[in-house]
Amino acid sequence: MAVRSRGAWRRLLLLLLLAGSAASPAEEGGGRREAGGGEQGEEAARPHHDSSYGTFASEFYDLRYLSEEGYPFPTAPPVDPFAKIRVDDCGKTKGCFRYGKPGCNAETCDYFLSYRRIGADVEFELSADTDGWVAVGFSSDKKMGGDDVMACVHDDNGRVRIQHFYNVGQWAKEIQRNPARDEEGVFENNRVTCRFKRPVYVPREETIVDLHLSWYYLFAWGPAIQGSITRHDIDSPPVSERVVSIYKYEDIFMPSAAYQTFSSPFCLLLIVALTFYLLMGTP
Repeated sequence: MAVRSRGAWRRLLLLLLLAGSAASPAEEGGGRREAGGGEQGEEAARPHHDSSYGTFASEFYDLRYLSEEGYPFPTAPPVDPFAKIRVDDCGKTKGCFRYGKPGCNAETCDYFLSYRRIGADVEFELSADTDGWVAVGFSSDKKMGGDDVMACVHDDNGRVRIQHFYNVGQWAKEIQRNPARDEEGVFENNRVTCRFKRPVYVPREETIVDLHLSWYYLFAWGPAIQGSITRHDIDSPPVSERVVSIYKYEDIFMPSAAYQTFSSPFCLLLIVALTFYLLMGTP
């Protein structure tokens, strides 16, 4: 009985061991499936990424061209409009010349010029009632010829360009070397208006003068054909009465021909004589 009992126990233990070894692969497989199921869950939780070119381009556009608020970034900022010429500074912080109707300003004078020193430069502002060009010449006398000229020219494309000329007799020759910088111009209301700077001191050259010296200023304006200047509007353009110094600011008015009729001494004397004649009557 004892022997049989021991054999029975051995067989029972062997059956239990076989049953355990058979169950282990199943459990491990189940464990693998469980683990696999967990990975699949994580994959499902993650957002799906489409690797197509269209999706890549769309995502790139969103990141590159959208701001944090989700709005497209603005394009290049607009160019600042031409700042109007201030005439209330004339005679104070800049010098001015006005030609035209008494009381006119930079927008109503037949011709307007201002100048002021800014560091090592002189800033000029020009404006004239024309659709062509407006210019200022720096001369050693009051006559045209041998003059350094800066002109603002309205071309066929609607732009206003600052050009450099040299008067050879009665002819203005364009000079490629242009001392102007910080140039800006506009054509509005049938007027050419511009603003630019040029150095006070320049290397000695025949066609460019040193502005620290005093010069007569020649004022001119006229039509342009395909961006090229033609003869000025009036036969005898106005000229400064005396040499101009950039270190002295004045506000000088010059009446145009229409307003000079009764201002000359001869005309005033003639009016007085006619009045006296009419009052006295004829014998």
